[in-house]
Amino acid sequence: MVAVSSPWASEKLCETIRDLAVRLKASVRVAHVAQPQEDDDGPDDMHQRAEQTLATLTERLNEAKVEAEAVMLFGDDIGRAIVNAAKAHDVSLIILGATGKGRMARLIAGDIPQQVINNAQVPVLVFPPDWSGKV
Repeated sequence: MVAVSSPWASEKLCETIRDLAVRLKASVRVAHVAQPQEDDDGPDDMHQRAEQTLATLTERLNEAKVEAEAVMLFGDDIGRAIVNAAKAHDVSLIILGATGKGRMARLIAGDIPQQVINNAQVPVLVFPPDWSGKV
């Protein structure tokens, strides 16, 4: 399962995820935790942004002949939503991209990769914010 936070994150990880899935002969569940933003005019904005985030990676993987399925998640606790979805879908690996936030921002907003690592019952692979290579 690959958890992505934005269309930009989906685009950035696409080639890496495609390469990894092909080499592992794995299907991919692309997950996104939908949450309202301050500039949303209503719930439709949140859903549209979430669908775009999921479609960016899912469609590119499917075009590359990698079986990919989108999973939209909801919840106030992003880390918990990711871990719960991993359990519910019986995934064998969780993949995340680090945001590049500084320590103070992570203390205030929370460190989602660290939450997932601490609570997941499967391996977690976290890519650094500037990663553009292959595994």
